[in-house]
Amino acid sequence: MAYRGKAFKFGDNISTDHIAPGRLFHLRSNLEEFAKHVLEDADETFASRMQKGDFVVAGNNFGLGSSREHAPQIIKIAGVRAVLAKSFARIFYRNAINIGLLLIECDTDKIAANDEIEVDIKTGIVKNLTQNTEIKIAPLPDVMIKMLEDGGLIEHLKKHGDFQLT
Repeated sequence: MAYRGKAFKFGDNISTDHIAPGRLFHLRSNLEEFAKHVLEDADETFASRMQKGDFVVAGNNFGLGSSREHAPQIIKIAGVRAVLAKSFARIFYRNAINIGLLLIECDTDKIAANDEIEVDIKTGIVKNLTQNTEIKIAPLPDVMIKMLEDGGLIEHLKKHGDFQLT
């Protein structure tokens, strides 16, 4: 399963406030509108320049700060295919997995802004098509791929699990 798109590069310590600006908290009940402002405090032009299927590429500690559940949601709603970073804040990582946003930990130093990349989660290869380089990542287990295809942990459990939401 390979995905191709353009890399939008961010640095270290991109917080949930960079992703989902606190001043726009009133939009949390309208996530489609909120997604139009995704990552606005890190790059005010990001949401208007990115195309559905593009990638966010960052450094260390992506998603630090408060556990705003809507931060990974608006990234996904905006159409970002995946976030690649050297590391993720733990709570952000769990929230992203729960809603089916693909996160990949890898060495992002080999990816520059606007590079065309291809991510194959089955083989564990990130190809930088612009620079003709490859980054090896751990291939995702089939269960994780299925969970992402189902839309995240909750949707996966609704479809395949043995618990019921009341």
